[in-house]
Amino acid sequence: MEPTNVPITAASAGEPPPQTKPFPSAAIAPPPTPPPPPEPSQSNLRAVTLPKLARISLPSVSNSQDRLEQQQQAHTFYAPTKRIHTGADVAHFLVSQAYRDLGIFLLQLNHALVPRTTAAPGSLATVTNTTFFPLPEDGEHNSPRYSAPVARLQELLAHLKSLVAAAPPDPGPRRFGNASFRTWHRFVNEAVTKDKLLEKYIDLSNIPPAGHEELQDYFLGSFGSAQRLDYGTGHELSFLAFLGGLWKIGVFATTDAEESELGGLNDGEGVERSLVLGVLEPYFRVVRTLILTYTLEPAGSHGVWGLDDHAFLPYIFGSAQLTRPLRASGDATIATRPVVYNEPTPQEGSAPRVPPPLAILKPDVVASQRTRNLYFAAIGFIHDVKRGAFWEHSPVLYDVSGIRDGWGKINKGMLKMYHAEVLAKFPVVQHFPFGSLFSWDVDPAAAAPATTVHLANQPMQKEGGSSASATTPTTNNPAAASIPPMPTTAAPWAQQATARLPGPGIPYSRVPAARAASARAPTRPPPPQFSGQGNGHNEGQAQAGGDTGGSGTAAAQVVNTRAPWAK
Repeated sequence: MEPTNVPITAASAGEPPPQTKPFPSAAIAPPPTPPPPPEPSQSNLRAVTLPKLARISLPSVSNSQDRLEQQQQAHTFYAPTKRIHTGADVAHFLVSQAYRDLGIFLLQLNHALVPRTTAAPGSLATVTNTTFFPLPEDGEHNSPRYSAPVARLQELLAHLKSLVAAAPPDPGPRRFGNASFRTWHRFVNEAVTKDKLLEKYIDLSNIPPAGHEELQDYFLGSFGSAQRLDYGTGHELSFLAFLGGLWKIGVFATTDAEESELGGLNDGEGVERSLVLGVLEPYFRVVRTLILTYTLEPAGSHGVWGLDDHAFLPYIFGSAQLTRPLRASGDATIATRPVVYNEPTPQEGSAPRVPPPLAILKPDVVASQRTRNLYFAAIGFIHDVKRGAFWEHSPVLYDVSGIRDGWGKINKGMLKMYHAEVLAKFPVVQHFPFGSLFSWDVDPAAAAPATTVHLANQPMQKEGGSSASATTPTTNNPAAASIPPMPTTAAPWAQQATARLPGPGIPYSRVPAARAASARAPTRPPPPQFSGQGNGHNEGQAQAGGDTGGSGTAAAQVVNTRAPWAK
């Protein structure tokens, strides 16, 4: 997995140079005879890093008796249990330590994938090298740039994929999934619980057996439901928690030199990149194989109005891969000041010379980019399994393609949508188990969750089985119980529908505000037509309606055309 360096002149590309945080004028124009600047030390390299998922305290001695005593004092593992039974429990989850840790880990991985830019050696500051982090090419999964734990996880996923041959799908058409998926799932369960499959590939010697059980629960929950023959974003979340659990117990701990070698940049985020590109990407491939082989149903799907039938994380990480670059820590133009790693993820703009969002509608661009980018890989899989016009079977993704503020805006919106459509949705998180690694306890620093239509429309049920009000709490959490009651809202199909709340950062339709019935088109106009030729870069951006440096207003994000399905 080699980072891709692309030299680019900001003026020739027609894009402004990457935005950076202002620094004191003394750092830019020092006195004529300044003293030599101090070399950045490891202390100031680590002092200003972005928040990362905290690792738990584990025993470090080799003596078995002392090790056991440290285990008892350091951290108590226990089997994860189901905690979310009603919608009020979702409100508790949103102020829990588990929600905090999942969010930190997700943002940590997302930030690591954003491209970096540095001044080209021996050139003016207007000439930059942009380093991208594309998907590994075929055969590169065993690259020496991956650490030993990541390489072993790749072998583990390859083993799971090989079990598909031992459980071939039953012949004949089936409407709701192939029953042979239960056989494959049984093979995996037996290998994990009886044959200690995880211990064969992962060093778990520093945690007690209870910790093994916690990791097993998240791992086994990552590959769909054998009972319902489905797969969805809840299972995807479970695998994210599995990796987060391994991070917490120190499986991926490396030295600074190893981090630099893994990521190609001395920015302390090489391990995170290897987790996404070296573990999550093979995981997505395994899942897609299961979906195609056993025709798994979408779990908790919104149907045609969902972002994707099965996945969400590829769209977050894939958009991060194309976002406006950050200033890399090794930039020669800032070598006179301490290295800073805390520049936040850009919220608008795109990297130079990348396909614009509208390029997902071009089959040739999708075919060329799906091997390099997670977003386009997910779009390509949709083309593999669905037929017909893209705007008909994937209207939300079609709408997202019209955003003018670049991939940074899409990445920001995807993160907001992940909260609203995955973490805050009862059907998705109801099966997520909570243990010691991802705790159900309240985060002391958490604020009460905002009152939203998502929390208002959660299913409620009393312990006895009868219906309960949407405001009936099932937890003693004071922060969750403090949520004010939600007013009753009309159904979407009601004749006098009330005004709908805005979406979570990404417009759900390109259609403008409602117009008079007489002004509506009598037929559905077709979507924009493309020749299918070209690389889909600058010319596609022009067709999208402008450059990536929009004002950030709603008008700059929504293309003022009628939606193809408008009556």
